[in-house]
Amino acid sequence: MVLALDKQWVWDSWYAHDGERWHAWFLKADKSLGDPELRHFNVSQGHAISEDLISWQHLGTSLAPAPAPAWDDLVTWTGSVVRDSDGLWHLFYTGGRQFEKGLYQRIGHATSHDMHNWDRVGDGLCLDLTGPNAARYEAEHMVGHWHDRAMRDPWVMRDPTGDGWLMYFTARAPGIEEANAAGAIGFATSPDLIHWDLQPPVFVGGFGQLEVPQVFEVNGRWYCLFCTAAQHWSRARIADTGMTPVTGNHYLIADDPRGPWRIAPGFLDGANPCRRYAARILKTAEGLVIMGFDDNGRDHFVGQIRDPEPVLVDAEGYLHIDADAEQGGK
Repeated sequence: MVLALDKQWVWDSWYAHDGERWHAWFLKADKSLGDPELRHFNVSQGHAISEDLISWQHLGTSLAPAPAPAWDDLVTWTGSVVRDSDGLWHLFYTGGRQFEKGLYQRIGHATSHDMHNWDRVGDGLCLDLTGPNAARYEAEHMVGHWHDRAMRDPWVMRDPTGDGWLMYFTARAPGIEEANAAGAIGFATSPDLIHWDLQPPVFVGGFGQLEVPQVFEVNGRWYCLFCTAAQHWSRARIADTGMTPVTGNHYLIADDPRGPWRIAPGFLDGANPCRRYAARILKTAEGLVIMGFDDNGRDHFVGQIRDPEPVLVDAEGYLHIDADAEQGGK
């Protein structure tokens, strides 16, 4: 049983466990739009719960764009959810405004006691590409060079070496001639989840964009899962791997969450057309599993969350999808 809605497409998702059950939040848009490519700017966030990541109860819309005028009055895109030491839940999400046509992305913050009804903290805006380290990013829309001013998909986690919090996000680095060599994982820090300081990117290169980052640790190694498209591989990455570019999910690897990060060999989970995109790796009682939305390409878009599939870690610390145990969402 996949996570699917009869009248809406479902795509990017993120997850949290409340101690009893799994919660999934996901982007959704009405199928009445006709063309799934229109979904990105007709979006809200859905919420569902599950005991096993397979059977889901849909609870309805959890967050939607704010009334205009607001910095997030056009879109509320992909994010992540964490719980603080007092038990309050925090949602960090991507926002875009109407008068900028969603081309400038920023990061927002909302809180909740029930994980479904979210209240923006102030006007919601918590981080933009401003301040001393903004020069380390492509902080303006480079029209003709790239399709947007990228700052999205925040992944927030506790700092394993201190009392604060770390944020990773999709971004781009400036001054790089090849557009597909400028993808970056942006970085910010906070002592309290409220006040954030933009830091230099923790990784640059390999692809034009590294979307939907997720940072996690297994057996003392750190992983940054991301997704990208075949058309966004850099010339150097193609030459280094000798691969035909694919669309899907891959990862960076490091000994410390602040890096240095490197691209893992090969490509974890890709195909043309893409089978699964915007994946997350979750830690369950049975081990690691991967979940993401059923894509199948622009012409045959599916728009549902595939069932979990097991992920293995080999002796060298590299990730592999367990082909023999795939459930596949079939």
